[in-house]
Amino acid sequence: MADATSSPEPTCDVDGTCYCPLTGVIDTLSRKYAMQLVSIIGAHDFLRFAEIEAHLTSASTSTISKRLDEFEEAELISRTQYNEIPPRVEYALTENGHEVRRRLEPLLEWATETDGSLD
Repeated sequence: MADATSSPEPTCDVDGTCYCPLTGVIDTLSRKYAMQLVSIIGAHDFLRFAEIEAHLTSASTSTISKRLDEFEEAELISRTQYNEIPPRVEYALTENGHEVRRRLEPLLEWATETDGSLD
């Protein structure tokens, strides 16, 4: 007889596969310009904020700043501030950030092949 206080393992699919661990990843990467930022920063050793803005001309400064803060908190990017006049800050992917970028590449290839259409 099962213990009344224990609950069954969570399942999200008919075959018993639970995709629940993806929730945090999806929440982070589904935000506006998130995947583009991973790709842009990952294509360089490091970038300064103005250089990131130059690559994402349709994104507002506040949106880019917010994504960078979220990525730093999620340990996907590192932020290095140099004590110089004028101040210099550089952003680079962490090891986890590079891993995310590497895993996004097949999705990008697929999107390119299908013109990004799910129709």
